[in-house]
Amino acid sequence: MSFFDTHLLNLVVYLPLLFAALVWMLPGAERGQIRTITFIGMMVDAVFGVWAYLRFDPSGAEFQLEYRTRWLEQLGVSYHIGADGLAISLLLLTVFLGPLVVMASQTYITERVKEFHLALLVLQTVMLGALVSLDVLLFYIFWEAMLIPMYLLVGVWGAEDRQMAAVKFFLYTLAGSLLMLVAIVAIYFISSTPGNRSFDYATIFNNLSTAHSQIAACTGTGGDCSTLPGMAGILYRWGPWLFAAFAIAFAIKVPMWPVHTWLPDAHVQAPVAGSMILAGVMLKMGTFGFWRFAIPFFPSAAHQARPLLATLAVIGIVYGALMCLAQRDIKKLIAYSSVSHLGYCMLGILALTAEGATGSAYQMLNHGVSTGALFLLFGFLYERRHTRLMSDYGGIAKVVPVYTASFLIITFSSVAVPGTNGFVGEFLVLLGTFKSSLGLGFGAFATLGVILGAAYMLWMVQKVFFGPLTHRENQGLTDLNLREFATVAPFLVLVLVMGLMPQPFLDRINPSTERFLQRAELGIPGSQVRPSDVQISVMGLPPAGLAAAPNAPTPGPLADRR
Repeated sequence: MSFFDTHLLNLVVYLPLLFAALVWMLPGAERGQIRTITFIGMMVDAVFGVWAYLRFDPSGAEFQLEYRTRWLEQLGVSYHIGADGLAISLLLLTVFLGPLVVMASQTYITERVKEFHLALLVLQTVMLGALVSLDVLLFYIFWEAMLIPMYLLVGVWGAEDRQMAAVKFFLYTLAGSLLMLVAIVAIYFISSTPGNRSFDYATIFNNLSTAHSQIAACTGTGGDCSTLPGMAGILYRWGPWLFAAFAIAFAIKVPMWPVHTWLPDAHVQAPVAGSMILAGVMLKMGTFGFWRFAIPFFPSAAHQARPLLATLAVIGIVYGALMCLAQRDIKKLIAYSSVSHLGYCMLGILALTAEGATGSAYQMLNHGVSTGALFLLFGFLYERRHTRLMSDYGGIAKVVPVYTASFLIITFSSVAVPGTNGFVGEFLVLLGTFKSSLGLGFGAFATLGVILGAAYMLWMVQKVFFGPLTHRENQGLTDLNLREFATVAPFLVLVLVMGLMPQPFLDRINPSTERFLQRAELGIPGSQVRPSDVQISVMGLPPAGLAAAPNAPTPGPLADRR
């Protein structure tokens, strides 16, 4: 690997922080310069993010573009980053949204402009850092760091009840994070021995996978697995509790029913930028956490909890859709639609089929594009009318035709019309669910969610855009200006590109999906997967005294790909 390839992910992660330093040095009165520098920073970061995406080898199932160096050696903590197919895809989504969030906020944010853009840039860095972290403690640091700028975005620049919504978001997420921290510390001690402690993701997974195979062998013979020696016995006794700690933390972030109640308030009160980031990226951190940590670390416990979690996912799909039908507030309707859509992502993961997992990963990207665009478009309308109620609109298609056409395209994506990105993801999730061992009932209820989704979105479109133009205030509405259309256009293009040509995106996701499914089967009685099939090559640390190992080879093929 070249020096540039080795440091490419570092550039993507920390470029926003560099531009945050530039913004911090500017006087607060220089609003135009602050917006310009922030936009340039996000654009440059997007260029490097796309470059990283293109440099990623679609045939590779494991982590690429890795960088590892010493950090807190005595504690077994290293600075280790890298990306697999899911991480690089979510990274692409994150850098795609960055410049558009800045453009969307140009006229909406008029107070504390400098602090607002600092929060955006810092949040961009910590979200990207969480996606590429391959040290569990490093992931936790980035995960927790996301709380602060997002809390500020909602609590400082939000609507009238912003402080309540921000505190609710903060406390919910913090409670789950503390549980996860306890579980991280526990697996740190369980998965290693004194003098060989490590928070490295690959090291922890490899050690746990060996123990899981011993548990599977014991379970298959009907023995008393609680008497297994060493790590296997401890993991058998405490694995379900540790999985629960991870699962609760990630379920809150998704959010899954019934720990979803912070989300509608946060979305309704957040500024446009906050809602776009929250829907576009932050909610995916929960599904990403299940994929990366909870299920691979504790496959046996995950299988035991699978029916319960799948039930909660299906309840979330139907409940979210029914709550949408009961809303009169447009922004709250879009917020509850996230509960329903993310339920499909969770159901696809829990189906443990190739179609379901691939559809889940693709649906994470789709939701970020479609729901992010819905919040963006409604933000433009709210700037003109300053009301969220459907009853205050009606017939506005007559005065804002370009806006209406844009909203309709995004709506078609949200309801999974064939030819749009939403169709590909939801179809794969439903197909994978029906093929899974969960049972036909889960697929049937998920299909009901699709029907309800079309009902609430089309009902909202009918109420807002069509019918008579009854309100005098709406007669003077202006259509999208050039800046606004330039912000919306990338979403419209991506909806069609991802819907009509999904294969380039799926090519990067599929190998990671296969590896995820193998890891999910490890430790299950009767499984043919062996630890050697799924263990991760551990990237070596540079010699003591060196800052990095730029010439170290990237861990690539595993034993089964020799």
